[in-house]
Amino acid sequence: MSNINETNVPISQLEPGAILSRLTTAYDELSPELKKAAGYVIDNPNDVGVSSIREISDAASVTPNTFVRLAKSIGFEGYEDLRSPFREQLRSGSINFTDRARWLQSLSHEGHLGPLYADMVKAAIDNIEQTFSNISLEALTQAGDDIWNSRQVFTLGVGVHNANASNFTYLARTGMVQFQTIPSAGGTAIDELAWADEQDVLIAITCAPFREEVVTAVKVAREQGLTIVAISDSASAPIMRIADHAFLVADETPQFFPSSVATIALLETLLSFVIARADEKIIDRVEAFHKRRHQLRIYHND
Repeated sequence: MSNINETNVPISQLEPGAILSRLTTAYDELSPELKKAAGYVIDNPNDVGVSSIREISDAASVTPNTFVRLAKSIGFEGYEDLRSPFREQLRSGSINFTDRARWLQSLSHEGHLGPLYADMVKAAIDNIEQTFSNISLEALTQAGDDIWNSRQVFTLGVGVHNANASNFTYLARTGMVQFQTIPSAGGTAIDELAWADEQDVLIAITCAPFREEVVTAVKVAREQGLTIVAISDSASAPIMRIADHAFLVADETPQFFPSSVATIALLETLLSFVIARADEKIIDRVEAFHKRRHQLRIYHND
């Protein structure tokens, strides 16, 4: 058998793609049982990160020991060492949502939720740090000024970002009346922008894969002269390319869906810049709003 273990990269640092290349190179020289195991890994690489040795051996119709021998044949000490880079790829978010969901369940089944907790915390902190490290004070100030000086502010998000857009509007309306979330129940974003013009602002949120209705609404808003504030996880997103103010957010997570932590933090910060720009009557409105809540006994008192 040729020496497939020669490499300038330590075996523990190999990427999944390099491991698959090793298996492909070695395939013809493997025994029939090892070929079955190698073939399964080559054809189903995402299964490696989410499957225990028993699960993957059952799927490949070989014994668990076959996968141990396969791992050793390409330089690893055992199956878990071979599996580790695939698990890391899942954790880093470069695999599809379904496979990441399966990976999360595999952690629970194996009693490995401690590392998941640490990874979730780290991802949240990293996303916020990465997002704000790429946003200047000037950019936030200019966007805040345009929002404050506008007649109406439409905040557009669908799917998970509808909740993020609604939260922004809810907070803004404690002191200002010109904010609304679109699309409203039973409505469409483009219809609700029908009479908007250059006096108005559209804050639009969409992350990959980009939602068509958001992209379409932003294009319509551009034609009607609205000021556009775009928020996305990709600088090349269609809404970012035509925006007046474009904010890039990080949304990596071990979870099977993109994280909203940085998006929410950005929206809260943007709103704080609007409030900072506002006049004193806004402070009076916020105070009156909460005073009214207490008077109407909205808050529970023991």
